[in-house]
Amino acid sequence: MSESTARTSTVPTVTLNNGVEMPALGFGVFQVPDPGECERSVVAALDTGYRLIDTAAAYLNEDAVGRAVAASGVPREDLFITTKLWVQDAGYEATKAAFAKSLKKLDLDYLDLYLIHQPLGDYYGSWRAMEELYSEGLVRAIGVSNFYPDRLVDLIQHNEVVPAVNQIETHPFFQRTDYQVLMREHGVQIESWGPFAEGRNALFTNPTLTGIGAAHGRSVAQVVLRWLVQRGVVAIPKSVRTERIRENFDVFGFVLSEDEMTRISGLDTGVSAFFDHRDPVQVTRLNEARLPE
Repeated sequence: MSESTARTSTVPTVTLNNGVEMPALGFGVFQVPDPGECERSVVAALDTGYRLIDTAAAYLNEDAVGRAVAASGVPREDLFITTKLWVQDAGYEATKAAFAKSLKKLDLDYLDLYLIHQPLGDYYGSWRAMEELYSEGLVRAIGVSNFYPDRLVDLIQHNEVVPAVNQIETHPFFQRTDYQVLMREHGVQIESWGPFAEGRNALFTNPTLTGIGAAHGRSVAQVVLRWLVQRGVVAIPKSVRTERIRENFDVFGFVLSEDEMTRISGLDTGVSAFFDHRDPVQVTRLNEARLPE
């Protein structure tokens, strides 16, 4: 894709349960802690045409994202900026303070999406605070991340605002198809983190994916992102290489056939490639992960 084409491409959107339009493809900055590298990557992504940028307090790069956004020249109303609340800031008062801190680091007047990063601690108190931030117009939509079905449904049934988004591990080896149906029934948009499974299970050399890619003259990464887009799953791939950033954006010029979608569905193991948020050991590890002040 040429640079001029990248800058003028339009990403389709999904409509959240409150009517807000969210780009179907965005750019993530997980595991890009180096400020300079993060800033350069986000500038490259915005220059390519991405408008959804996904960060988190736990990524320790909100400042760099804010600088990149300011340097990009892209009008604020054209952007969709997401960040997330970490476990140590769970609870009503702590959430209000953490939100203000994130907003200051990003150098923004409002957020487009604010997520509870993990279903741990006093996330009910956090949700009450987030409902108020939403009603005050400081954030256009609120949601959650890593919530399994039981916790998501319970949160929905005991609060006024239904989460607009649930960002969860979703990739060819852990497809979450049944969960996507449940979320759709409740008006919650599924968003994928780890769309490439960080290369686990030899994703980039998988015969099914490489074969489909060859048929379209596309990379495995493009096939995976196209598969997610066609499923109605928002994806936020990450890269620090400009050529990959552009390649990952160029997924709207081809369509996977029903047979190809079915073949990819056969790769599902139904098991996380990383960890289970219901595992007591993992819960303890996440609860003990403290961010610097």
